[in-house]
Amino acid sequence: MNPASGFERVYVHGAGRRGRDAWPAQGIGAGRFFSFPSESSIEQQVASLLSAGSGTRVILFAHSIGAVPAVLAAASRSVDVTGLVLVEPALYDIARGSAPVERHISIVSEARALAATGDLRGFWAILRPLMFGGPYDDELWDRERPIAQHWAATNLPWGHGVRASMVRSVPTLVVTGGWNGEYEEIAAVLTTEGARHETLAGAGHRPQDLPTFPALVAGFERDAVRENPDDHGVSFGG
Repeated sequence: MNPASGFERVYVHGAGRRGRDAWPAQGIGAGRFFSFPSESSIEQQVASLLSAGSGTRVILFAHSIGAVPAVLAAASRSVDVTGLVLVEPALYDIARGSAPVERHISIVSEARALAATGDLRGFWAILRPLMFGGPYDDELWDRERPIAQHWAATNLPWGHGVRASMVRSVPTLVVTGGWNGEYEEIAAVLTTEGARHETLAGAGHRPQDLPTFPALVAGFERDAVRENPDDHGVSFGG
């Protein structure tokens, strides 16, 4: 907990690295780092956030698909969220209809349909260029099969009922890397609900790893605490 400000930083990972590994630039004692089981559903992740019970206000950090349970937990009003820091948030539900978002959903849906029939190679041949760049290479298949299996089973970041209005009453900072139209579209929608959008280029999908990230967050935290100076009586997990 930050004793000067009376809040705790809580970090929610994306679909790749978990726990502290997902936020390596954050200092020791920076806050609480969630590590969801790989098989956990979005609903289970939301429940885990709501039942954590820290007894204090929080600034909730979330990366990529981690923004989905984070926003849903904040919207439940069972969490006293002083601020949201959403890093490249994969909130696809709020930007349906935009060309980059619909293209992504279409390609992933096609790939997942193949995985559902047991055609993992076919799945990877479609997903690999979209997510990681470069074509499928049969010579790399033995090495990449576990990665393909992971992405064939991971949660999809749409279909969870997330709405942009869920951030309306919470000071929200959206940080994108300026490299992908999907995240820029999502950020643009969030700004219509009052979110602040900042672009930190140079680290692709992980702008939280840049040395400029901590200073950006520190300024946001000061503003968020000023906007929400009082404890409203609902603690994290309360």
